Amino acid sequence: MKFRFILFSAISLLLFSCNNGKLTSDAAGNFEAVETVVSAEANGKILAFAVTEGEILTPGQVIGYIDSTQLYLTKLQLMQSRKAILTGRPDIKTQLESLEKELANAISDRNRIQNLVKGEVASQKQLDDANTRVEVLKARIDAQKSILSTSTNTLTEQGGTVEVQLAQVEDQLRKCRIVNPVAGTVISKYVEPFEMTVQGRPLYKIADLGNLYIRIYVSETQLSQIKVGQKVEVLIDSDKKDFKKYEGTISWISSKAEFTPKIIQTKEERVTLVYAVKVLVKNDGYLKIGMPGEVNFVK
Repeated sequence: MKFRFILFSAISLLLFSCNNGKLTSDAAGNFEAVETVVSAEANGKILAFAVTEGEILTPGQVIGYIDSTQLYLTKLQLMQSRKAILTGRPDIKTQLESLEKELANAISDRNRIQNLVKGEVASQKQLDDANTRVEVLKARIDAQKSILSTSTNTLTEQGGTVEVQLAQVEDQLRKCRIVNPVAGTVISKYVEPFEMTVQGRPLYKIADLGNLYIRIYVSETQLSQIKVGQKVEVLIDSDKKDFKKYEGTISWISSKAEFTPKIIQTKEERVTLVYAVKVLVKNDGYLKIGMPGEVNFVK
């Protein structure tokens, strides 16, 4: 009964204010803000969460942490795996060094035998054998280079795969930090430290209270009188006989008509088609979300 009496008194006051001839507004509505619900990006226990309702936060501000112990251990394991893989890559230069020395000696012997053949001291068969030995060593070196290069590339690719896994873990570790994304005032807090959370669970709601919007509805005849960027006069109740005035700017006009919302019009007027309009108002601290206001289109 008490609630009904208060509601009836509020409606009676609104009707009296609209009909007493002191002020005729072009439109009326309620103030709202751009609200952002910040959710958890990781699973685990919330180890720290330094947020209070009414607190002003800045973008990039770290306000809490989610337990990341297992992720950190996984990171260490992957780092060791990468190290072991890359350490196993062969040293191609060292492994080919002995064969290249043997080839150099074989070439030297062939050149010596070639000179002896010219002096008819050595036979052609000895020179042919020397040439064969040089070619065989060259083929062995080429084959060994191919094997070692393939092994190196394989291990490098495996190390690259671990690098990608490390990057994924690093990203998950970053998401264990609760970082505020936008500037604004905390208007709702949903969790406390040491609670368990999951990815996507809302943690708090933040809103830019420095700039509020008043959503109003205009008729088709009023639509031709307004445009985006237009300056308008916004009024709120200051006391029983006066109004406080603000300068507002029309920031958005709906492109689609809709029926008048039930909460602000009589049954007969709800069948009227109207257009939603948002008016941006700089908040001096007196404007609140949900507060009623009125708008006059400045001529």
